Amino acid sequence: MNNPRALNFAANLKWLFNELPFMDRFKAAADAGFDAVEYASPYDFKAELLRDALRDQGLTQVLINTPTGEAASPGSNGYCCTPGSQSVFRRGVEDALTYASELDCRLIHLMAGKIPEAVFDAHATDVFRENLAWAIDAATGSGTTFVLEFINQIDVPRYFLRSLNQASDLLRKVGGTKVGLLFDVYHCQMSGDVNNEFAKFRPQIADIIQFADVPGRHEPVTGTLPWLALADRILSSDYDGWIGCEYRPRDSTAGGLRWIERFNKGLSLC
Repeated sequence: MNNPRALNFAANLKWLFNELPFMDRFKAAADAGFDAVEYASPYDFKAELLRDALRDQGLTQVLINTPTGEAASPGSNGYCCTPGSQSVFRRGVEDALTYASELDCRLIHLMAGKIPEAVFDAHATDVFRENLAWAIDAATGSGTTFVLEFINQIDVPRYFLRSLNQASDLLRKVGGTKVGLLFDVYHCQMSGDVNNEFAKFRPQIADIIQFADVPGRHEPVTGTLPWLALADRILSSDYDGWIGCEYRPRDSTAGGLRWIERFNKGLSLC
């Protein structure tokens, strides 16, 4: 990864190396050549334990999410848009900021949540804006940036952030430098044209892009996504942030990692 045009890849430890216990995945990522990691939820572990694992393996923590509820619960995708859950959301942001500080993590994905069945979009939007403004204020002086990610409606119906246009509009209305877009290639391609979306929203993309192919959400070069064109577009832009490998390995994690070298070299990925 010494090529000056090479991208900076982070292993998502929820998705990669999951044949191992979670705490063993840090060493596996470092041994595979990664310089950084990301994962959604650090909250089942003491921050000191995670910090020591990062230090011992020489890894950077790139991203964590705000807390969510249990699977299949109303808060399983977050609470930011949910009326009546402001206190739960705000406690979660405080926890996320504490962990981010301990792990020296500069990005927090603010989980928007699903719009409850009985709630109008306008009401959910008002709640989201209020909570987002509160979170930005709470992060003042922390060195932390929040990122917003839309999730396609096929995978997660009723998720509040349904498109990059919607997320971008919310960012413009909030303003400031403490919040940006998380550009997820998989969700973009599931909903539109990833190359056009990247060009359109590049100015608002924070220091995180996430990769997975379509269909199947496996590693790049296993599906139909136009990786060579996307590689050229990203490498020719001014983007110097992280690429989060948030995909489901088709076979083993290690066996599927050759795509990274080919991507950085700009070779044909066919």
